[in-house]
Amino acid sequence: MLDDLKNNMQKSVEATQRSFNTIRTGRANASILDRVTVEYYGTETPLNQLANITTPEATMIMIQPYDKGSMGQIEKAIQMSDVGLTPNNDGNVIRLNIPPLTEERRKDLVKLASKMAEEGKVAIRNIRRDAVDHVRKQEKKSELSEDESRDLQDDIQKATDQFTNKIDGLLKSKETDIMTV
Repeated sequence: MLDDLKNNMQKSVEATQRSFNTIRTGRANASILDRVTVEYYGTETPLNQLANITTPEATMIMIQPYDKGSMGQIEKAIQMSDVGLTPNNDGNVIRLNIPPLTEERRKDLVKLASKMAEEGKVAIRNIRRDAVDHVRKQEKKSELSEDESRDLQDDIQKATDQFTNKIDGLLKSKETDIMTV
């Protein structure tokens, strides 16, 4: 049971890390486009399935569509997204120039990262709550003694604290990354 609990908590930590990767930090990173979807032949398709995304320079992302006919839709999807970058289309590739972040924008991104971290912690606490409820039900059915139940609940709390601390560490690292000019 504890292994399942830890696996689920680890998945929450990894999901939080993936969320952090979508926040831009002033350096080009192709993963900021992970949430962008493009309407392609009537279907919402992730951008990374329609184009090759590279970062040839520290301040530029280059998008090379597999189908040149989809350039207009890709450009429109990027403009409509919350990425906050303006695409430059030269007919073959789309370039996204990453401007340096202002102090105010950096603080907004730190707040966004904090919100994502809190969502990860809530997910971990929900996993803890479900596990504790399960243990209490087993105790009620006399499948576990009071001492075994208390020990299991302590172990569950220790795991919760461990994974919550991992998210705090990721957040601290991301904040440093964002605030570094």
